[in-house]
Amino acid sequence: MKENFTVILTAIREDNETRIQAAVNVEELKVLKAVLLGRNGKLAEVMKEIPQLSGEMRAEIGRAANELKTHFSNLIDLRSEELTLKAAEVPADFDCTVPGYMPPGGGLHPITQMCYDLNDAFRSLGFEIFQEADITSELYAFDNLNFPPNHPARESMDTYWLEGYDENSGGDRLCLRPHLTGASVRYMQKFKPPYRFVYPGRVFRNESTDARHERAFFQYEALIVQPDLTFSAGKIMIQAILAKVFGREVPVRMRSGFFPFVEPGFEIDMGCLVCDGDGCSVCKNVGWIEIMPGGTPHPNVLKAAGLDPDEYTGFYVNIGLDRLVMMRYGIDDVRLFHSADLRFLKQFA
Repeated sequence: MKENFTVILTAIREDNETRIQAAVNVEELKVLKAVLLGRNGKLAEVMKEIPQLSGEMRAEIGRAANELKTHFSNLIDLRSEELTLKAAEVPADFDCTVPGYMPPGGGLHPITQMCYDLNDAFRSLGFEIFQEADITSELYAFDNLNFPPNHPARESMDTYWLEGYDENSGGDRLCLRPHLTGASVRYMQKFKPPYRFVYPGRVFRNESTDARHERAFFQYEALIVQPDLTFSAGKIMIQAILAKVFGREVPVRMRSGFFPFVEPGFEIDMGCLVCDGDGCSVCKNVGWIEIMPGGTPHPNVLKAAGLDPDEYTGFYVNIGLDRLVMMRYGIDDVRLFHSADLRFLKQFA
């Protein structure tokens, strides 16, 4: 019985030492290690039979099997190190003067690039950059912004409320932020006036998607609050920022519009750069595209921030970041930005 085990162990040793030395890569060694030392490997099969031997013979064969296991493990590690070093060697016929292959290029997503460009533009005008979490509350999304209690924007058909929303209210009623404007009050409560800051981020709306609308999209808001700010200064700021981003003067017009958080409020349009004002599907064939609401912060918003509306005034804009990128690159469908289609994204690498 002992002779049989000795013959088997000797055969395993002689056969597999040669195979280990003949291995040409690390992957082949991993396969050999599993065959020899794995739970169902050759040595494991021998070890299963050892308990059937007598005490003295069991100890002797068990010791021999364990020694062989250690031997194979060391041999495999040594060969693996040799192969690794060999793979790192420069071949004798290697010509270092031959040009190499350029690695695949990458680039920022066009929306990210636009956000960085706006950050630079506003920083040059003395603005700070502020950000907050994607989850906000009814208090900051609506109450502090002068939305009436029955405003349709508070309904689930427009806002993504989180579980338990029907049991809470105010600061305890949570939702995915439907706009960034609530961050203005949060910022003003946190710091002292005067204020000059921007806050970029993604917002979420429960609405149907089309070439101009998405459920999750990016906004970029800017707010100035200080005593005696003229309204014309706000329009000049818009024109200056657009000119810096697009590298040329951009037509701008302001139309009266109602928003609960500003008074007076305006719809701010820019000339469509996809069609140069001739009319296309992006601008609905009118030559203009709405890119932001704006206006003077409503007195109730300033009060929510702890400011005296008789002392402070300001100017606010909420830039539709996705639409601005559409203008820059002449893109006619906002859904392409969020499609993860590499054919589209590689154009910006």
